[in-house]
Amino acid sequence: MDRKSYTAELASLRELRTEITAAEKTVAAAQKELDKLTAQRARRVAGLAGYEAAKADAVAKASGLSVGDVVRIAPLLDPTPAAVRAAKADDQAPAAVPAPAPVAAPVAEPAVAVAPALTRPDPVVEQPAPAAPVTEAPTEVEDQAVVEQPGPAAPAAAPVVPTAPVAPVASGPRELPTLPEGPASARFEAVTTGLVSKRPNFTQQARATVFLDAAAGMLAVRDQIVRVDLGARTPGEILDAVLATAPGTERIYITAGAPWHDGAERYSTLKDAVAAWLNTPSERWTTAVGSGRDKLAGHFVHQRQPVGRYAPASAPDSGSTEIRSMGEWFDADGADVVTCRQAFTLLWQALRRHWDDAVLMGSPSQTGRDLWSRTIPTTGKWAGGYPVLSEELRGLLHATGGQGRTELFLPPRVPEQLPALVEYDRTFAYAKHLWKSPVGVPRRITAAAFAAMTEAEQVKALMSCSHWNVRVTVPQGWNHVGLLPAPVTGDRAWVYPATPGTTFTTWAGGAEVHLALSNHLMPWKVEILGGLLWEDGKPLDEWGKRLKAAWADLTNLSKLHGDERQRTAAYLASRAVRSVLLFGLGGFAQRPRLVSGTTPIGEALPAGVEILGQDDQVITWQRQAGFSRDPYAHPEWAAYVWSGARAALLDMKYRQGKEVIGYAGALHAKPGTVVYFGTDGIALTERQPWPYRGEPGDYLLKGHLTGPVEHPTSQEQYLKLRGLGRAELAQKGTDQ
Repeated sequence: MDRKSYTAELASLRELRTEITAAEKTVAAAQKELDKLTAQRARRVAGLAGYEAAKADAVAKASGLSVGDVVRIAPLLDPTPAAVRAAKADDQAPAAVPAPAPVAAPVAEPAVAVAPALTRPDPVVEQPAPAAPVTEAPTEVEDQAVVEQPGPAAPAAAPVVPTAPVAPVASGPRELPTLPEGPASARFEAVTTGLVSKRPNFTQQARATVFLDAAAGMLAVRDQIVRVDLGARTPGEILDAVLATAPGTERIYITAGAPWHDGAERYSTLKDAVAAWLNTPSERWTTAVGSGRDKLAGHFVHQRQPVGRYAPASAPDSGSTEIRSMGEWFDADGADVVTCRQAFTLLWQALRRHWDDAVLMGSPSQTGRDLWSRTIPTTGKWAGGYPVLSEELRGLLHATGGQGRTELFLPPRVPEQLPALVEYDRTFAYAKHLWKSPVGVPRRITAAAFAAMTEAEQVKALMSCSHWNVRVTVPQGWNHVGLLPAPVTGDRAWVYPATPGTTFTTWAGGAEVHLALSNHLMPWKVEILGGLLWEDGKPLDEWGKRLKAAWADLTNLSKLHGDERQRTAAYLASRAVRSVLLFGLGGFAQRPRLVSGTTPIGEALPAGVEILGQDDQVITWQRQAGFSRDPYAHPEWAAYVWSGARAALLDMKYRQGKEVIGYAGALHAKPGTVVYFGTDGIALTERQPWPYRGEPGDYLLKGHLTGPVEHPTSQEQYLKLRGLGRAELAQKGTDQ
């Protein structure tokens, strides 16, 4: 190409750019009109539910929706017989496994393959890395914990609700589903037709956002701080005050004050109080139906991070405004409204350095998933997107793949009087486990097929992205913590047997099974009943690298900036990046949808609902609506990362290049010294020589409470002691 041709091509490219810009504006205008029409349709569908003889199929045909979509908008139209719904509700597994799981027909004692004990070199003595450590500021170990984890202690402003003990409670074995035989097995090696995670061809639209300290009545609008009168702090009065000051506001973050807890003492549970507050009657506001990619219908009832969605009563099909909690992103921990707003600014700037189209959406989960979608490759094998597994496979993974490990050890496994309580937290833990993930359709591995493998092939299968149905026996002479999760009934859902001779059947990720066979203390007996083996891929690697880079930038800024407010804002922003990753990963799990709604007093409730609360006019309820056709549903990714993180709580390697230079984790502490596991943290009775380099996954010393300490008997007691330990360490300093 000569210079003349080059110049001509540049001119042509500019013309094409102009045409593309015009086309994008046309698409945006069309999308806006489509959102408006979709909202109108949703309201009309909801209105038709008030007719006693309305039928979901007729409404679906008239509206152009599927019956499932109609039922999600208007649950009263659900055509499923009440008996069937009740049966499905009875079959729901507790807490961590809400999805009805696929169950195989009963079979005789399955054929098994006993996995060989695997060996590895003895652990070396840990040597602190020479790099200067980047110390993460104190945070909650379970802060923003995923669904099955108990949350942190209640903020001082919130009513105190007793926390259930984490200690072992009366519970029995729970049977997990297995892979079926015969024709039904084909669905467990399949994907959902026409459902693929694809890179978006549009840019998210930013929402007009303000920040409100509901305790002080201070509103941060752009670069201004305004005092507003919130009246009785009902949703309607907050919306009136904010919209009068900042017209066009689409999202309000409450940074302090938690108005949804006002009057909570009048209710039996905190959730009832929140539901009543969200549904406080207002002449000028009504519940928003929702439209567009970043809006959902109705309110989300949560004890501490609820979401209220409202539209003007005079124009319910017009734009809506959300009231959300800042706690979704980070614990403000006393930071004022200006600092919280600045944290959001720094978060957006940090993400924009790695995504030129980054937009902060309503929640960390939405933001994380949107950012991930913009890392889907445009070339190579997966350029067309990542296929979504069959509903049967997703149900199996939901039923058999637990999340973070939470366990409190009681005497006699630990002393009645603890010599100390020492807390370690894995910094930005899940970020360390994103470099490899399962992709494509899994291959079923039977017991016979596993037995036919060579030992090298078996090791490779366990080290690959895999999920195994196993029968496990704790070896005689074992005197340490349990290694593999066992399913039980009750709120716990999973326990970790450690008594020698105990045998149980469970599912576990390859990382955990491999650790049980290869740990340096004593190999466990593991019998392979079957499993799923995926191709190793890197669907989360680029997403993780960019988030880690943004987190590192903000963490360094929180240490080095000369202004204290900016340091605090940068620290809060780094915590928000953690939430984007943590909740973005949880979003891939895509558990069955919860549909919430209200029914006027005196009218029949939809079948199978859970009543959340009621007032003089309406009953607020929720119920599960099964899986949606979500193109970003990848429970196999979440399950694989969670499994790797659970294994790293027990055994983690420190590397320099390919060389292993040290180990950390519970198995490298003395037996009888582990007091507590909490998702990505461990509490022990003594300090450990584990180096801290400031890298994701490293164990950071977070608290040290000098003994003797009375052993905690509940989650609530442990959290109080943990807080004392952090305060003592902050006062005395750390020499990790």
